[in-house]
Amino acid sequence: MSEIRIPQDCWDDDSEGAISTWFYDDGDKVSAGDVICEVMNEKVSTEITAPVDGVLEIKVAAESPVKKGALIATIVS
Repeated sequence: MSEIRIPQDCWDDDSEGAISTWFYDDGDKVSAGDVICEVMNEKVSTEITAPVDGVLEIKVAAESPVKKGALIATIVS
């Protein structure tokens, strides 16, 4: 299992962001390097990619607030 977290360097301050959209649904198969979601805060939009091949398990719904380091999904191989 691989954890997907909001990168610590996603934005400069300690403000919250939000997952603006998931490009895959919970339970979908993804491949390493696929862009799986987009995270936004007031100033920055960041694409999050799958680190490994497997089945995506979404832990945080789109439009939900997230902080840097937050677990947003796992990928089960």
